Amino acid sequence: MARAGTAGRVDMLRRLLRYSDKVYGLWDMVGRITDRRRSPPNEAEDVFRCILVMALLRLGSVHALSKHGKSRFWRRWVRNKVASGHTIRRTAAKSDCDTIRAAIQHLYARRKRNKSLPPTWHGMSAVVFDGHEVVASTKTCCNQCCKRTLHTRRGDTTEYYHRVTVAMLVTGKAPLMLDVEIQRPGETEVAAAIRLLDRICLAYPRAFDLVLADGLYAQAPFFKRVSAHGLHVLAVLKNEQRDLVKDVRGLCSMEPSTTVTGKRKVSEWWDFDGLTSWDSMDAPVRVVRSLETVSVRRHLTKESETVTTDWLWVTTLPCDLAPTKAVVELGHSRWAIENHGFNELTNGTPTMSTPMTPPPSWRSGS
Repeated sequence: MARAGTAGRVDMLRRLLRYSDKVYGLWDMVGRITDRRRSPPNEAEDVFRCILVMALLRLGSVHALSKHGKSRFWRRWVRNKVASGHTIRRTAAKSDCDTIRAAIQHLYARRKRNKSLPPTWHGMSAVVFDGHEVVASTKTCCNQCCKRTLHTRRGDTTEYYHRVTVAMLVTGKAPLMLDVEIQRPGETEVAAAIRLLDRICLAYPRAFDLVLADGLYAQAPFFKRVSAHGLHVLAVLKNEQRDLVKDVRGLCSMEPSTTVTGKRKVSEWWDFDGLTSWDSMDAPVRVVRSLETVSVRRHLTKESETVTTDWLWVTTLPCDLAPTKAVVELGHSRWAIENHGFNELTNGTPTMSTPMTPPPSWRSGS
């Protein structure tokens, strides 16, 4: 039974590759990627075929990949011999980012043509911006590293790190990573996000109507740049010391709320439009508050507990374009970049100490 189940998974992977190549032009998309290596032992397309299939198989590392290079499966889908771990790392480091962006644009165009990017009930597509730290070290650095001071028991030490701003398209149940921008030394995450925004607005001029972000992006320069592109923006509103937050708290104490009851959650909504308490903004903004009460069951104690969360969002969306329900759903959809982006990429792959063992049918060369 176990052998039959494993064979079924292998067959499903083969069908997935065939389907992706037929519908989305998978191998044509991978063939667009180039790199800057001199006299490479493997073509860039062959190396990125290895990386793609390794990701689909969820192998824990490039070392696990090298153990299964003799399988007939690899010779069929990778075309040539499986690249070594050193070659894969070097190719990825010297890959041409513009060709990777062109491949993603090709994938977006195919998915749009095939109607696999369905709109939501309110008809708005959104792109989520968020920062992500990819690497940190106290021993090695480069000229593009950001640095910070760590206070430890042995004294202060300098840590070098790389942080990127990521843009992810959220529409229906099919999120798609669009682009990333590295944060330069001495600049903020929002500055990198503005450069990323300018680039994806040129590459995807009609892909989204709204920009979603967390509380760090609730700044006038970012809001103004989004508005200059003819788009709307919605961000989490934090910092109780801001005049805008104080005014909203005061209005909530005087205005009645709208109660919405769901299966497991009870929400109270307030919606205030035309607020001018944000002095650095040239136009009035809209603030939506959602006070949500939900019953959760703790895994350790097996006891039910009532949890209340208070959400505030500031947006440029008008009321006639997005009702309160749409604003609340869009505000919560920002978590897609965490769940389907960072967490899935990190936790969805086995660790290097526990690589996935290939099926018996692979080892037999089937």
